[in-house]
Amino acid sequence: MSVTDSPIPHPPALRIEALADAGGAADETLTLPFEQRQRSRARVRLDGGREVGLFLPRGTVLRSGDRLRLSDGRVVEVRAAPESVSTALAADPILLARAAYHLGNRHVALQVGAGWVRYLHDHVLDDMVRALGLDVRAERAPFEPESGAYGGHGHDHAAGHRHDHHR
Repeated sequence: MSVTDSPIPHPPALRIEALADAGGAADETLTLPFEQRQRSRARVRLDGGREVGLFLPRGTVLRSGDRLRLSDGRVVEVRAAPESVSTALAADPILLARAAYHLGNRHVALQVGAGWVRYLHDHVLDDMVRALGLDVRAERAPFEPESGAYGGHGHDHAAGHRHDHHR
């Protein structure tokens, strides 16, 4: 589960250049934190240890459950790696909305769930959110932030390619 920045001077023999259709069992898995799932050009290591070159269209953001096609035809399933996150909880939807508003004003990527918001761990943000009245827990968890109002996740959902982003 490692990535190096592009350009890739000596690309690995195996390449990932396209998304694969959903369904069926994957042949391999690729587990990456959110920051690395935003890269379209990188050298990555599949969970089984094999190094491959990632050459996806610019702007592609990989989500847990996405499927990728290896140059040899096999399918790789993407998994979100657990990472250091802060989860802010509130039973009061007004408090939760207020926290989301202030975090959004700071351009913080947010994952939103019922009664909680999650962001990459930052003690300064934790203090701000606590001051707003929320309970904040530092934990390790997969991070799947919202994609934003104007974008999906860098590819279309044609040909039956769907996701459940509300896990």
